[in-house]
Amino acid sequence: MLDGFLMETCVDSVESAINAERGGAGRIELCCNLLEGGTTPSTGLLQVVKENVKIPVYVMIRPRGGDFLYSDCELEVMKRDIEQMKNHEADGLVFGALTEDGHVDSELCMELLASRPLPVTFHRAFDMVHDPVVALETLVSLGFERILTSGCDSSALEGLPVIKRLVEQAKGRIIIMPGGGITERNLQRILEGSGVQEFHCSARSSRDSTMKYRNPNVSMGGSLSVPEYAIKVADGTKVRTLNAIAKNTL
Repeated sequence: MLDGFLMETCVDSVESAINAERGGAGRIELCCNLLEGGTTPSTGLLQVVKENVKIPVYVMIRPRGGDFLYSDCELEVMKRDIEQMKNHEADGLVFGALTEDGHVDSELCMELLASRPLPVTFHRAFDMVHDPVVALETLVSLGFERILTSGCDSSALEGLPVIKRLVEQAKGRIIIMPGGGITERNLQRILEGSGVQEFHCSARSSRDSTMKYRNPNVSMGGSLSVPEYAIKVADGTKVRTLNAIAKNTL
């Protein structure tokens, strides 16, 4: 951890990974489908990202969007994805699973934690738990390295009181990493109000497609209206700005 803090940037492309590293990110969370909160990326994406960046790359293991209640078949997919990501030199993993009544699915997590010695982050499934106090103790006992959380609210800023309580409860046994809606406008308040030393953000901007021919009548997003010729990428300038704010705050 450099300068007393670590910024993790969530990316879904090689371009974003390179921009994140150039901007000063200390770690990458690699995934696909950011509009769904992130799902498992391809091994091809992991390989090319690893060829182009030197900072650690943690890979999201999530077979689909939606809830975090997984079937036996989905568990098998996650196990195989973990093996593939380990084989292609992932530096860490990011996953989470819940029971139908909103508790951490300890049994399923134990099966996935066979991925050790790779470090593992429990992702924002944590924000959907019935009782975050109980969930934190469960994750400590299971051996997770950190928890990514918005404080069980719509953004880390709104969940700040809960994040602060989680940091106090954790007492250094597990890292609490706020994420969700973190920008240059609210980062200082979140860091000062929580006492954390790691934070997670996407720091993205839109850039226009270089396509010259465009068909405005077709969208590849189905009923979801997503601009077909605008590409979201991690913005190196935003990453640098967030890093400067963190350095001046911590």
